[in-house]
Amino acid sequence: MDVKGIAVSSGISFGEALHLATEQRNLDYRLLPLSRIPQQLNRFDAGLKRLAQQLADSLQGLDEHSDNYQLIEADLLLLEDPEMAGQIRNSIRGLQFSAAVAIERVFAHQASELEAMDDPYLAHRAQDVRCLGRRLIAAVDGKAALEPGKLTRPTIILAPDLTPAEFAVLPLDNISGLVLKSGGYTSHTAILARAAGLPALLSCNFDSLNIANGDALVLDAEQGCLHHQPDAELLEQLNARAKIEAERRVRLEKYRERAAMTKDGHEVSLLANVGNLNDITHLAKTGVDGIGLFRTEFMLMHCSELPDERSQYRLYCDALHALEGQVFTIRTMDIGADKELPCLPLTSEDNPALGLRGLRYSLAHPEMLKTQLRAVLRAANHGHIRLMFPMVNQVEELDRVFALLEECKQELIEEERGFGELSLGIVIETPAAVMNLPSMLPMLDFVSIGTNDLTQYAMAADRANPQLTRDYPTLSPAILRLISMILQSARAQNVRVSLCGELGSDPRLVPLLIGLGLDELSVNTGMALEVKAAICEADYQRCLLLAGQALMADRLEQLNQCITNYK
Repeated sequence: MDVKGIAVSSGISFGEALHLATEQRNLDYRLLPLSRIPQQLNRFDAGLKRLAQQLADSLQGLDEHSDNYQLIEADLLLLEDPEMAGQIRNSIRGLQFSAAVAIERVFAHQASELEAMDDPYLAHRAQDVRCLGRRLIAAVDGKAALEPGKLTRPTIILAPDLTPAEFAVLPLDNISGLVLKSGGYTSHTAILARAAGLPALLSCNFDSLNIANGDALVLDAEQGCLHHQPDAELLEQLNARAKIEAERRVRLEKYRERAAMTKDGHEVSLLANVGNLNDITHLAKTGVDGIGLFRTEFMLMHCSELPDERSQYRLYCDALHALEGQVFTIRTMDIGADKELPCLPLTSEDNPALGLRGLRYSLAHPEMLKTQLRAVLRAANHGHIRLMFPMVNQVEELDRVFALLEECKQELIEEERGFGELSLGIVIETPAAVMNLPSMLPMLDFVSIGTNDLTQYAMAADRANPQLTRDYPTLSPAILRLISMILQSARAQNVRVSLCGELGSDPRLVPLLIGLGLDELSVNTGMALEVKAAICEADYQRCLLLAGQALMADRLEQLNQCITNYK
């Protein structure tokens, strides 16, 4: 059996289950007799002192610039806040609450205020405040600091949540994975797990698996999945995947920190195609320069209703935070054709691939598009975002979507909400877009080539039909010439060109794409290091010769021979 969660730190780990009981006990909200108030005040003071000392002890030996130090210090500063302590004492005295109830009320109020803030990072801090409140209640009850015991075998920790201080005392040498019921990509525990290189799964409701301490678990943070007592066949598959992944990483690791540059000094920006925050988790180990395609429609795949502006805004801010200033390219929702979305029943069409899809669908549902545009604009206030629109064919479509964008900006100004400026682009996926590109380029900052659909529409061959794939491959003389036309038009107007289709993820084709003159390659995360290796081992001058020869090929066989001959 298995259950899904949010992978915040990648890897495949094996271990025995160990539950950490961090859940808050049931509180008694009855008023206390006045005679018991002094006792509760004393218990609060003693518990506060005890927990503050535990946190101070946790700081010993830590680098003051580390995430662990700074996050534990933030908890300690809150505990030492005289206003917070005064509010709790006043609740005990004036409202005749027990120390535990008074703590719960004050910390819940502070957490609620943080959650209401527009800044997503402060809102994420709310969960840390609640966890600290639970820990303070435990200290008031006289419970010792979290001590999972001496672990002698690989262990996967299961808990509702962990504070930074609780994480800091974990014996990480013996812990192979971490699974929490709450939290998200930018929660403090997620930050610490990534820094420690510990595979971790958050927002994972593992109760449904009825896991007992000592049960065999496999945490597959590559797929965002927790396996409970996997059978021999699945275990063999997971072990094989882990072994293959380890061997592959060893071979390619030398390229991770290297610039994506040919042997003779020609640079190419290497970006990633992603569909969710789990994918972003993997970017640090792939050596890419950021995201060249964020497929936002993927967030609808398992939703029963459309995500509102607030949830989209937080998602994009989380991504910005994870990228730490790297390139972030969002594609507006590419809905229609082969995408079936439970939250968005699509109208039946005789030929959906030629119907209401991509930007056409978004323009037909302007309120849905405006929700996304507003969320992106607000997120751009926290970092630079490139926004691109799919399936654009003519300049009139850009006129309409840019008018909606200005409308959103005006609304945000009237609401006194902050927003940032965007770099704007399109995905070129049809021959019409190639032909009309010169008229659209003055309105754009960049373009990206979607070779999957460009092949489908140029060759009139359904990309999902396996009978056509061999005879009408993604790389053909016709598609190569269309790519060349795009590059010539863009160079004439000094507009940057990326390629985000499957062609870019084929290391064998990298020298050809470099020679054609692409500025960026945006690839699948699983192929990023292989593509970077191909870039680093290429010779730019030979790539130019290869591209010239390939553009003269009239037949598939000739084109394939050109590529094969490049050694």
